[in-house]
Amino acid sequence: MSLRVAMLSVHTSPLHQPGTGDAGGMNVYMVELSRALAEQGAEVDLFTRCRGEGAPPLVELAPGVRVRHLHAGPRRALPKEAMPDLVVPFSLALLKEERRYDLVHSHYWLSGQAGRIAAVGWRIPLVHTAHTLARVKNASLAEGDTPEPELRVRGEHQVVGSADRLIANTADEAEALRSLYGAEGERTEVVRPGVDLRTFHPGDGRAAARARLGLPAGAFVPLYAGRIQPLKGPDVLVRAVAELLHQAPELRRRLLVPVVGGHSGASEQGSVRRLAEELGVTDVLRPCPPVPQERLADWYRAADVLVVPSRSESFGLVAVEAQACGTPVLAAAVGGLPTAVWDGVTGLLVRGHDPVEYARRLRLFAAHPEMVETMGAAAVRHARGMSWRASAARTVEVYRGALEREVGQGRRHAPAPAAPLSWRNEKAVAQV
Repeated sequence: MSLRVAMLSVHTSPLHQPGTGDAGGMNVYMVELSRALAEQGAEVDLFTRCRGEGAPPLVELAPGVRVRHLHAGPRRALPKEAMPDLVVPFSLALLKEERRYDLVHSHYWLSGQAGRIAAVGWRIPLVHTAHTLARVKNASLAEGDTPEPELRVRGEHQVVGSADRLIANTADEAEALRSLYGAEGERTEVVRPGVDLRTFHPGDGRAAARARLGLPAGAFVPLYAGRIQPLKGPDVLVRAVAELLHQAPELRRRLLVPVVGGHSGASEQGSVRRLAEELGVTDVLRPCPPVPQERLADWYRAADVLVVPSRSESFGLVAVEAQACGTPVLAAAVGGLPTAVWDGVTGLLVRGHDPVEYARRLRLFAAHPEMVETMGAAAVRHARGMSWRASAARTVEVYRGALEREVGQGRRHAPAPAAPLSWRNEKAVAQV
């Protein structure tokens, strides 16, 4: 079935480098899913906001996949907190597009709000992928972290109630949508994300990757790859490294901990650095800026273990990418990570965020290189079963279900409501 899909990402562009600002796994998800959908005959236009970065209005990302920049609000980067005010201008710019689509697929709640308006205006189905949920995040906050606002919670409830189909990454996320947001079971589908096996694979092995990156051949290398923000738990890693050196001080001469990723804000950068200084571990940490996917694959290959101490994680693409490169994973048993990591086979899961528990398992990896090799080999086999091709095929099934529901029942959306010009007044949310 030939499909024309309008895919929406209001607050972050598919062209942004993952690991910087608000760009992360969702950006990778949209790009890779779109490519895989196009390979199966769909046409995908990825709509995002023009930030005045010099990108042309239309960028051909791959055959059948285009990124389109819409003018909505100031043409500059804005904090995510300012984005709700731009949802309606973004939606109105979207509705001016002359091209017609079969359905809208929105990502994250802000895009879901724009998707609600577009689906009504175009009289086509809305499919929504949340990626993260405010109620889940607020239940897992780090000490001192800012909770997600009630405006977002209400906005997510609206999107969940409006979408023709909801796509969850895992069964746990689907259950959260049902229990916390009242999602209907028959409209909620589980589609497991994939991994780009053309980029992420063992390649020529750990030694060659370390040589390219300038890492010592005999070092013990636990890797952190992701944004530096409290939700991802970089503080847990820093404390675990300090505890590891307390338990096994002899490891200091060969311990090297690359931290590959950007900071979501200056406060996060300062807090992690101060913690490392306070605990006396700055000498073993190596901060590295975000890198393109091909370079990131080398960091995975070079590591003995990837550490993912997230407090909340809808899936955890980095965990699957590392496994595809032959690297086991030490991760928190939260969200989708128990689906991404086969505990005891392709890595180890930790319940809670006690640095002592992470240090104990890191010491196991350091003391047993044969465990690294055995788990790494199993990890490659595990990741090979998670292709984007399979994810796209399953997504097409969800699209078909949404379209068949439209044909069978007619559009269930009411006529387009009068759109507010600004969301500065939170009461306007209920009118969208």
